[in-house]
Amino acid sequence: MLNWIEKKQSRGRYVFSLEELRKEFLNQSEDAITLALNRLSRKNRVVSVYKSFYLIVPPEYAVRIILPPMNFIDDLMSFIGKRYYVGLLSAAALYGAAHQRPQEFFVITTTKQFTTRKKGIKINYITRKKIPERLLDKRKTESGYVKVSSPELTAADLVYYQNRIGGLNRVCTVINELTESISLEKINEEFIDALYTPTIQRLGYILDRLADRTDLAQKLYEVTYRNNRKFFWQPFKAGGRRKGFDTDDKWKIIINTTIEIDE
Repeated sequence: MLNWIEKKQSRGRYVFSLEELRKEFLNQSEDAITLALNRLSRKNRVVSVYKSFYLIVPPEYAVRIILPPMNFIDDLMSFIGKRYYVGLLSAAALYGAAHQRPQEFFVITTTKQFTTRKKGIKINYITRKKIPERLLDKRKTESGYVKVSSPELTAADLVYYQNRIGGLNRVCTVINELTESISLEKINEEFIDALYTPTIQRLGYILDRLADRTDLAQKLYEVTYRNNRKFFWQPFKAGGRRKGFDTDDKWKIIINTTIEIDE
């Protein structure tokens, strides 16, 4: 089995499924395959990151005992059979806007929400009903390509999933850095259609009042207006108190928290 794994690795393949292994070793019993996998696992040559799905650990990753998620997430999601994209802080980091290197890996997908921890890596799978394929970019990795949210979608997701990544202060800090990658041309009807109106309002307020990108904010406002979206009063901090705070009339935002953007 070790020779088979090393051949896969030499061809640039670092993943395999239990079913693939069974088909390759038809003359081996289930117990023999399990024993061989356990032996390779103890030697840190393979790691199971999902039921019946394994990673091959090449020598250069022997100390960490696992591949970076970017190197296997596309294969894993294909194995699970769910659409996905790398998002939130993981996507922001690829655009140079994570501020601090994220300790968790974020995947937006149509599967149920759950978290996995393997060999020091934490992967958060966050549920979204529909994956906006046209708002995704592709990134080359050592083992192929990975779907990643565009800078525009990344900013919107950071706002929508603010409680999953440490709150609004972190959201605003990351978006402030991310604005350098956001394109005016990509703030269009297609982008607006993928967002809930409260997310548009909060993102617009951040771009306008906190990130000092009035150009991006105004484009967002104009496209939203043309699409007949109506604004209703929203607390800036989702789920927070609504009474007794200053307001922003343009975006209809109740400013129920104080933001300090980290430089």
